[in-house]
Amino acid sequence: MSERQWHTREFPEAAKDLLQNSQLRKNVQHATTVIQGKRNKVTAELPDWEDLRESGAQVRAHTLRHLDHYLTKFEENCTRAGGHVHWAADAAEANRIILGIVQQHSAKEVIKIKTMTSEEIGLNANLEAHGIWPIETDLAELIVQLGKDRPSHFVAPALHINKQQVRTIFQREMNLPELGDKPEDLATAARNYLREKYLRIKVAISGGNFMIADSGGVCILESEGNGRMCLTLPDVLISIIGIEKVIPSFRDLEIFLQTVPRSATGERMNPYNSVWCGVHPGDGPKEFHVVLLDNGRSPILADKESRQTLQCVRCGACLNACPVYHQTGGHAYESVYAGPIGAILTPQLLSMEKARSLPYASSLCGACYEVCPVKINIPEVLIHLRSKVVQQDQATFAGKFSLWNIGMKTAAFVFENADRLVIAERLGQIGQKPLVSKNGFIEWLPLMLNGWTQTRDLKAMPAQSFRQWWAKERGSESNGMKSTGKKNA
Repeated sequence: MSERQWHTREFPEAAKDLLQNSQLRKNVQHATTVIQGKRNKVTAELPDWEDLRESGAQVRAHTLRHLDHYLTKFEENCTRAGGHVHWAADAAEANRIILGIVQQHSAKEVIKIKTMTSEEIGLNANLEAHGIWPIETDLAELIVQLGKDRPSHFVAPALHINKQQVRTIFQREMNLPELGDKPEDLATAARNYLREKYLRIKVAISGGNFMIADSGGVCILESEGNGRMCLTLPDVLISIIGIEKVIPSFRDLEIFLQTVPRSATGERMNPYNSVWCGVHPGDGPKEFHVVLLDNGRSPILADKESRQTLQCVRCGACLNACPVYHQTGGHAYESVYAGPIGAILTPQLLSMEKARSLPYASSLCGACYEVCPVKINIPEVLIHLRSKVVQQDQATFAGKFSLWNIGMKTAAFVFENADRLVIAERLGQIGQKPLVSKNGFIEWLPLMLNGWTQTRDLKAMPAQSFRQWWAKERGSESNGMKSTGKKNA
């Protein structure tokens, strides 16, 4: 992942600032609620929705287990069809390859289809540094680019920006002081702005939703038609795609063309589904390149516990369902990959060296798992990554003797033995007395525990625990409830 702008701050710090932005939170919550409602409606129409999810999960899992085979097969078939396949180990190599192709054609501008992999490697900034202007053609990406902002969502990058804010950006950047604020006014302004560029610029850059191994084809799903323009009008097309995006066959698309649009935008199908394969005289680009991007994916593939992260189809359903994302929006994650999937993908792409707070940016409620069209068990992976963070901390002197580690070790010592737990309960009942307010709640705790009571209610421990009540009412020997150490802990 590019170091240019991603993850300069940890999640708690970034989220704290964004929680003060009431307009952004209102925009995010409104948009995600609308999309989630549409998604629930159209998925309920399919009696085999859960079967489709299971099929999608199996296809993606199978492909990842045999990724070397399917990538090699894709390269062979794409090359046979007239395409050029490049392998990029990291962001720097991908940028170097793309820049070389663009400079080879003496292009000073390129048009772009929305692609998260280009954001991941910092492609726009790299092109600009070499005097080449990248122009986003997806409406939401265009809004973000002209507003000098960052995307907040996979499918709707400008989800955090409302209509009035869009109008202000267009008035300033397109020099349209009299521009109206109706959706059709804004759409017309964007169309006029881009139309001339489609017809003039000869190099385009895209991503890809899927690579099809058995044909060497690339598939893009979109809603506006800008992608179709970029795929057909320029002379040169460069597609940068993560290595995990390959699927075995064209037939497998039948699953994803049903699940992805329903999960992403609440549509029964995407208005534009484009599949292209190599080059064809008189039809589409004269030159086609695919850049296969690793950039930290291979180590994820090697980890059996977290490999399922790479099954992601970037639909954004987990963001729309996530209560944490609803409150903060995408910018708090300090990564192109936001929300629950970003919380597990970003730390792994960065080799757990940065973004170590992201696995904790979740309530583990499981809503993300329930809506994922390829059944990624995100809470499971979050817990796995949290264990990695703990292991890294415990390997250092400071981490081993931190208040957090000492506290958790103490808790483990207490909870593994029933007798110790009983003693701790009694000490807790005595020790809490100075902290309990008249309403029966603890409103303040000392040291690091104060972080809990700052934002949450903490009910005081009852005078009698369930174990004590049971012993009194039923006798300490009833149903094996007698304290006998670890056996009954």
